[in-house]
Amino acid sequence: MKKMDEGLRESCRVIAGQCGEDPFDLAVVLGSGLGKAIQGIEDPVVVPYTELDCLPRQLVAGHAGQLVTGHLHGRRLLCFLGRFHCYQGCSARQASIQIRLAHALGCPRVLLTNAAGGIDPGLAPGDFLFVTDHINLLGDNPLRGETVDPFIDLTGLYPQHYFERLKIYATERGIGLRQGVLAAVAGPSYETPAEVRALALLGAAAVSMSTIPEAIMAGYLGIEPVALSFIANRAAGLGGRKLTHQDVLQAGEKGARDLALLFEEMVRLWL
Repeated sequence: MKKMDEGLRESCRVIAGQCGEDPFDLAVVLGSGLGKAIQGIEDPVVVPYTELDCLPRQLVAGHAGQLVTGHLHGRRLLCFLGRFHCYQGCSARQASIQIRLAHALGCPRVLLTNAAGGIDPGLAPGDFLFVTDHINLLGDNPLRGETVDPFIDLTGLYPQHYFERLKIYATERGIGLRQGVLAAVAGPSYETPAEVRALALLGAAAVSMSTIPEAIMAGYLGIEPVALSFIANRAAGLGGRKLTHQDVLQAGEKGARDLALLFEEMVRLWL
């Protein structure tokens, strides 16, 4: 962990050198195919992930591998275009490194996004899920190895007092938005139909392969996390067709416009 801490310090210096030292108001992590959701930010500065020593080098298709800073509604944003997953060989701790970097840069809040498979019958492709809770089936936890009080209570990890106002805004613009529980599985293979039925019995509204390590790390570090899942497809066995990563990316590109609207409204509500 010492090497990772050194990488964090060096990455903070690189970001300050290229983007300025003013504090950030909000971090954003964008999932598969959702990078275009931040096109509205002002005065963007782009830093490739390859210039940040603390970040793993491997990336998945649909993740640009860029950090973008800028302003929106007078607030300074730290945006991660691309994340890391356990299925890439990362530990949950490594997969949450962007949250540790955001914390080191002073971000008090983070918006986590992902592309997910819909399980709840009320969720159609193109809708969004405002995450209320999670089921961690990754087999790992980002606080493993943490020596300073890692036994945190995750009750109320995801704040819900923004939902009703965001729901009104979404409805006015024809964007489907519901609340529910997000499950995370290790991947990279998609879930089997039997696993999806089991997740439904557990109460999951959608399933992804990410986000939960970042949310746990955010809670541990005192960062307030909001999580939005874009429903890219019906989960395995529910949509009548085989799932492919390319389909998820194409759906994400279509959903980026609606996510951009929700993102801007969240900034107004949040800040």
